[in-house]
Amino acid sequence: MTDDPFRPGQLDELDRLAALPIDDADLQALDVLRGIYEADDPVPPTLLDRVTFAITLDDLEAEVARLQREAVPELQARSEDVLKAQTVTFTSETLTTMVTITPIPNGGVRLDGWASPGAFLGVELRIGEETRHVTADEDGRFVFEHVEHGLAQLVLRQNEMTEGDHPVITPAIEI
Repeated sequence: MTDDPFRPGQLDELDRLAALPIDDADLQALDVLRGIYEADDPVPPTLLDRVTFAITLDDLEAEVARLQREAVPELQARSEDVLKAQTVTFTSETLTTMVTITPIPNGGVRLDGWASPGAFLGVELRIGEETRHVTADEDGRFVFEHVEHGLAQLVLRQNEMTEGDHPVITPAIEI
């Protein structure tokens, strides 16, 4: 008796079948298999956005910042509405950036950021298919108004980049 689950000649037959073109029976079997995976292990809804961000990182020499999230006490407006803000801090060897994400009443958020050292940094916000640019003021402050919810990433660059300067790229975060 042998431990080989295949009878003599069966492997040759499997090789022959594998070499044949895909037919209707194969397509039907693949459709059933796809249905099983879609039901039991669906693709995460943000996977495509995350892959797109990873692929579009054209600045391979970039410095990648680390993420630290901090809870911010609820902000009470004069009305009964309570808006919850969240502060996210990114740190790298050369730059620290803090961003406060504040929901706005009509939907979306406002991003208020501070970079140190950050005077006159170019700040790029990548969210979905959209890219926005602002320049930080002399204190390193920058603002993005009316930002839609989604997967977002910041790229910070010196406006006068010289040899050896690299942009700082934050991890993608859901806002």
